[in-house]
Amino acid sequence: MRTPDHRPEAPSETARPPRPSAAADDHQLTVRLPWATLLKVVGVIALVWLVRELAWLVMLLLIAVIIAVGLAPVVRWLEQCRWPRWLAAATVVTVLVAVMIGFLALSWSSLSREGADVGARLAQVEHELQTRAPQPVIAILGHSSDQSSLIVPILETMTRSLLSFAAAFVLAWILVLYLLIEAELTYAWVRGFAPASFRSRFDQTARRAREAAFGYVVGNVVTSVCAAAYVFAALSLLHVPAALLLAMLAFLFDFVPVLGFFFACAPAVAMASTISPFLALSMIPLYLAYHFIENYLIGPRVYGSQLRLSNVAVLLAFAVGASLGGVAGALIALPLAAVYPAIERLWLRESFGEEVVTEHERLRVRTT
Repeated sequence: MRTPDHRPEAPSETARPPRPSAAADDHQLTVRLPWATLLKVVGVIALVWLVRELAWLVMLLLIAVIIAVGLAPVVRWLEQCRWPRWLAAATVVTVLVAVMIGFLALSWSSLSREGADVGARLAQVEHELQTRAPQPVIAILGHSSDQSSLIVPILETMTRSLLSFAAAFVLAWILVLYLLIEAELTYAWVRGFAPASFRSRFDQTARRAREAAFGYVVGNVVTSVCAAAYVFAALSLLHVPAALLLAMLAFLFDFVPVLGFFFACAPAVAMASTISPFLALSMIPLYLAYHFIENYLIGPRVYGSQLRLSNVAVLLAFAVGASLGGVAGALIALPLAAVYPAIERLWLRESFGEEVVTEHERLRVRTT
C-alpha cells in the first residue's frame, strides 16, 4: 500500500512576500530643457516686459509713421520740383511746426487771459460748492479739512500732462522728419523681414495702409479745424467765457474718434454754468449738432473712400485702442482698423473662406 506522496505545495500568490507598493516608491519628475529652449523662453519674457514698459514709445512711433505717411505726398511733390529729399522733408516739418508755434504765440495773450479767467471761475465754483453742497457730496469729491483746494490737484495733474505732451510732441516730430527722409530705406528694411513669397501681398497691404493713413491725417485735420471754428463762433455769439480756449480743446479732442467731441463738451458746460444753468444745458445740443454735421456731412466728403468703416467698427476700434494704449492707442485705432479689409482679403482668405471675404467686401462697398 502506497503511502500518500506528501509533496510541498507551491506557495500561493497570497503567500508570496508582498512587493513594495508604487506609493512607497520615491518618484522624481525630471524636466530637461535644452539651453536653446531656455534662452527662447527667457527672450519671450524679456520681450513682453520690454513691450509693456515701452508701449508709449511704440504708440508714439505709430503716430509718427501715420503723420509721415500723410505728409509724404507733399515731400514727393517737392522732389519733383528738383528739391533734395532731405530739404523737402525738413521744409515741410519746419513749416508745420512753425505754423503751430506761431498760432500759439499770436493767441498766447488771449489764451493766458482766458486761462486766468477759467481759474478764477473754477475757484468761485469751488467756493460755492463748499458752502452750499451737502456734506456727503463734499466727501464724495474727496474734500477734507486738510485740503486747501479741490482745484490744485487737478491743475498739478494738468501741468504734468502738458509737460509730458510737450516732450512727446518734440520727439514725434523728430521721428516724422527722419521717417520722411529715410522713407524708402526704412520700408525696404522692414520689407526684408517678409519671406520672398509673401512680399507681393506685403506691398499691397502697405499700399492700403498708406492710403488709410493719408486719408486719416487729411480728414482729421480738416474736421478738427471745422470743429474749432464752429465752437469758437458759437460760443463767442453766446458770450461763453474762454471761447478761444474751448475752441482749441475742441480741435484737439476732435482727433479722438467718435467720442472725442463729447469730451470737449464737458469743459464748455462747466464754463457756461458760471453764466447761467440754461446756457450750460444749451451746450449739449450745440455740440451734438456739430457731431452729426461732422459725421454725416463733412466726414464722408473729407474722408471719401479711404476710411470705409461703420460707426460700430469705429467704436470697437476706439475701445480696443484705448484699452491697449490709452489716448495714443485711441488715436491710431481708426487707421489701423481701416487696413483690416485689406488684411482679410490678402492674408485671411484661405482661413475664412472665399464666401466670407466676398460677402464682407460686398457689405463694405454698399455702406460707403
